[in-house]
Amino acid sequence: MATSHDLGPERASILGPTLRFKGELSTGEDLMILGQVEGTVGPAPKVTIGPEAHVKAGVNADVIIVEGRVEGDLKAGVSITVRPQANVRGNLEAPVINIAEGATFNGGIKMEPLASGASSIPGRNRESSPVRTGTAN
Repeated sequence: MATSHDLGPERASILGPTLRFKGELSTGEDLMILGQVEGTVGPAPKVTIGPEAHVKAGVNADVIIVEGRVEGDLKAGVSITVRPQANVRGNLEAPVINIAEGATFNGGIKMEPLASGASSIPGRNRESSPVRTGTAN
């Protein structure tokens, strides 16, 4: 039987909607934030900021998906996706950045090509990375 932290073949840590965390948070597995986080997040393979989440932190991961509210700089080794209901105030840095129509974004964007075989997470390769939908010039 699957447990709440099992999301398919890969494991993820879930910070629930009533959780309030302040400090430095890093993990070797995917992370889903549903509550409130203040400080720093990452490095991590994938960070998802849920629709009700409020993050006041810099976030560093291979892949970052924002559905909620973020105040801080986001840096991803592969991609950043800002969904329609998201509100982001901070700078974005990744080879691929997608900001959906309807999202609120205030900040700067820096895109550089993905380094072949490189990863922002030490000891991790990109063989299982998602398909790239855009590239930096």
